[in-house]
Amino acid sequence: MSKLFEYQGKNLLAEGGFKIPRGIIIKSVDDAENVFKEIGTGVLKAQVFTTGRAALGLVKFPMTLEELQTYISEMLSQSIKGYKIETLLFEEKLDIKQEYFAGITLVSGKSSPTLVFSSRGGSGIEEIVSKYPKSVFFLDINPDKIPLPFELIPLLKKTGISGKVLNLLSDSLISLVKTAIKTEAKSLEINPLVLTDKGKIIAADCHITVDDYAVFRHPEFGIEIARELGHPPTELEKIAYAVEKDDYRGTFYFIQLEDNFKKGAGVLGFHGAGGGGSMMSMDALQKFGYKVANFCDTSGNPPASKIYRAAKIILSQKNIDGYFGSGSGVASQEQFYSAMGIVKALRELNPDIPVVFRLGGNGEERAIRILEDYTKDLKPTVRCYGKDTSVSECASEMNQLIAQGNLKNNTETLKVNNRNLISDYSFKTVTNGTVGFNYALCLSCTSKVCISECQSGILEEKNGVPVLNISKEDVAKGKCTECLACEVECFAHGNGGGRIDLPIPGLDKEGSV
Repeated sequence: MSKLFEYQGKNLLAEGGFKIPRGIIIKSVDDAENVFKEIGTGVLKAQVFTTGRAALGLVKFPMTLEELQTYISEMLSQSIKGYKIETLLFEEKLDIKQEYFAGITLVSGKSSPTLVFSSRGGSGIEEIVSKYPKSVFFLDINPDKIPLPFELIPLLKKTGISGKVLNLLSDSLISLVKTAIKTEAKSLEINPLVLTDKGKIIAADCHITVDDYAVFRHPEFGIEIARELGHPPTELEKIAYAVEKDDYRGTFYFIQLEDNFKKGAGVLGFHGAGGGGSMMSMDALQKFGYKVANFCDTSGNPPASKIYRAAKIILSQKNIDGYFGSGSGVASQEQFYSAMGIVKALRELNPDIPVVFRLGGNGEERAIRILEDYTKDLKPTVRCYGKDTSVSECASEMNQLIAQGNLKNNTETLKVNNRNLISDYSFKTVTNGTVGFNYALCLSCTSKVCISECQSGILEEKNGVPVLNISKEDVAKGKCTECLACEVECFAHGNGGGRIDLPIPGLDKEGSV
């Protein structure tokens, strides 16, 4: 889930007609004087993604300008869970008569959002539900039908609410539901929702989390990376997320777990496919004393191009002692496309570390042949296995290769993969890749394997060279599935005239950030 800061949530509530305290954002001590003149005495709150801010000293009530300046300086010098505090919110102090709880959330097992209200405010809605069940109501929400006052008022009465505040709370809850739907929130919590001495209903606090897969529809939120990482995003995590957010074919989930480690520390680049199988594989590695530098999941039938980008990002982690891949034992996706992507990355980077993969599932025999045969001339020793080989055996193989120092059992000479080869004919792909052909090499090629292995069948032979049989515009819209055969198969069984450039913004061709 992607979280919004309190001030962002309140601004969204205000746009929906909800009343919020008068407040001003603070970025430095220099803002203090103008803010104090505008607000006077109030409450200063650090904008951080954590609960219990008051206990951490991140909620203060300055009575003078000097106190405000001191608190601002103290808060902005702190970091919480690795995140530097960069933004503060200074709000007017409210004269509170009564506190309530209001929120909307997605409840496991239900097909609709649930509105929750309690006539008792305070922390811990779960505890309130347990101790004071009569003070709480739940209402399933149909996103296509906003609840009306006549539906909410009887429910509010059952929690002990009476008088004029019934209509005020009803209107506020309707605004809350509208805001949650508009923002595609997984949860929207106002705690406390307060009734002031002047008879106003105001959101004294607000926390919104947004569905990760809805973030791309809301650039106004300014969410840099739609992941709940638990730490500030690293450069590689940002690079990886940019790949995922622009390409929804399959999944590419990447999180760094180790950083700044030394060569020989037993840290591996990890490439999984499917959460459960990946966890089992990481456990197997741990039994041999290894750690993983990252968690990566490429599942759900991603194209070879996405696997390639994932592999290149994983391999860009400096000082890893090996590259290990294993996920679901019987994946439904065609494993040879995964092999194509991995081979392209290995041929470009030629890392001097052992590589062990378990590509169990559809087409695993072909995947094993591609991954092992197409990399025999490279520095790394590459081993690939299918579903009948356990993850423990694969982990043991990696352990042996590392102990042997990545010794190879062949003396083949590395073929030159000239990625700067001049193209006489080229076209763009859906992820801004470029497929190009050097016709001088294509004319002397007898296999024309780029055409026979093209998954989408968009290439044909004309005058002895490959050309598109559809428009370049249609190719760029996704007709080219980026299976990578016109480079990988061409290099293995053709004359090496096909090349594919798949840019990874933030990462150069040599795999460096």
